[in-house]
Amino acid sequence: MKSGDVLIKAWEETLARKGDSAAIFDTRGAVSLTFREIEEQARMFEQKFGASDPGRVNAIQIGNHPDWPATFIASLRKRLPVLPLDKSVSAQERDNAIAICNKGAETDWNGRPPTFFKLTSGTTAEPRLIRFRSEQLLADCDNICETMGITGADRNFAVIPLSHSYGFSNLITPLIARGVPMVLSSDPMPRAILHDLEKTGATIFPGMPLLYQACCELEKIPALDRLRLCISAGAPLSADVARRFSEKFRRPIHSFYGSSECGGICYDREGDTVADGFVGTAMNGLTIDILEPAAEASQVRVRSAAVGDGYFPQPNEEKLGRGFFFPDDLLRKTERGFRVVGRVSDVINVAGKKVNPVEIEAELLCCTGVKQAIVFGRESSLRNQEVVACVVGGPGLTESSVLEFCRRRLSGWRAPKQIFLVAEIPVNERGKISRRELAQKFATEKA
Repeated sequence: MKSGDVLIKAWEETLARKGDSAAIFDTRGAVSLTFREIEEQARMFEQKFGASDPGRVNAIQIGNHPDWPATFIASLRKRLPVLPLDKSVSAQERDNAIAICNKGAETDWNGRPPTFFKLTSGTTAEPRLIRFRSEQLLADCDNICETMGITGADRNFAVIPLSHSYGFSNLITPLIARGVPMVLSSDPMPRAILHDLEKTGATIFPGMPLLYQACCELEKIPALDRLRLCISAGAPLSADVARRFSEKFRRPIHSFYGSSECGGICYDREGDTVADGFVGTAMNGLTIDILEPAAEASQVRVRSAAVGDGYFPQPNEEKLGRGFFFPDDLLRKTERGFRVVGRVSDVINVAGKKVNPVEIEAELLCCTGVKQAIVFGRESSLRNQEVVACVVGGPGLTESSVLEFCRRRLSGWRAPKQIFLVAEIPVNERGKISRRELAQKFATEKA
């Protein structure tokens, strides 16, 4: 009996076309699994799952393992919603997330039960999940492949985690629905990545800004003759890293902007990052509505068949659902596309007046000796919040000189009250800068 699941139907078409072709390679370039062998594995996993109750979640926490596609396919056939988990997720976090997902087994989904959950950060200690049906996962895959020109003739290099939204959408679903093979890697060291890209003949490298920045620092780089497409997502790409990589490797980086809630949103088709945070134009199959057209930067509404059905267990229909998603990012529309310039939560409330930190950062960068600046709000007993900044500067730069510069150019409520001179701006493992984390770090510190 044929499945009614659209991803299973797509997989069966892929299997009919490419059965004995290589689907997964190791980093030596050897074939780990063919498409037919993935199908054999999936049937074996179906038997292993046995009489599992439909709707009970199947958590996949195996890292970048060759069993990933087969486990996912088997779960779809057994109607077991999948919850991908990074290997770094603790046992307690995993058990809490599974318990939340399993509440869905008793939930009335109005005939639209989820097949996939994404774990995302929330504002409380309780896990927050995003629910998807196979139709939405397939729509995101189609948007990505059509926009980026990815075909079954390509070979994806999989070093980003398959459990993350980026890795799943760019690596797992293209393999299943479009027959795009992949090279599985678990070595994130830049030298190893370049070596394995060359050795395996990979044509597409989905990476992150930190990886590209690290590659720029290496000497004696391989030719990478078959690599045709470099994609960067997970954090805003700086124009400096894009330029240095292009000069060194003779190929551009294409910025890709998306969200767990809806998959891909924007893509830089030309690969000509003209400014920090440039992400290009809307993906195929997607509409972006600017909520405040007259503002310098605005929140947007994303409309797409790939948008998830909602959060679980606490929905927020004003933010996500019914084919709409409202990201927290602030985007600036330019003639060449969009730039991500901040987040709604980053806006600083100074005695009822709103300050966009990006605008203050632009002023700080005009100050002689300032190389990098990040502005954020810090709690104030008198004004709700006050503006402060971390600055990376050249020799001789002082806090007093920067503060004086700001006072001459900015109104009193917009000028920073304190400047922290730092050697570098702290980032997390994905290369993202969190103004919230900086505000916590410098909440009580004195300059």
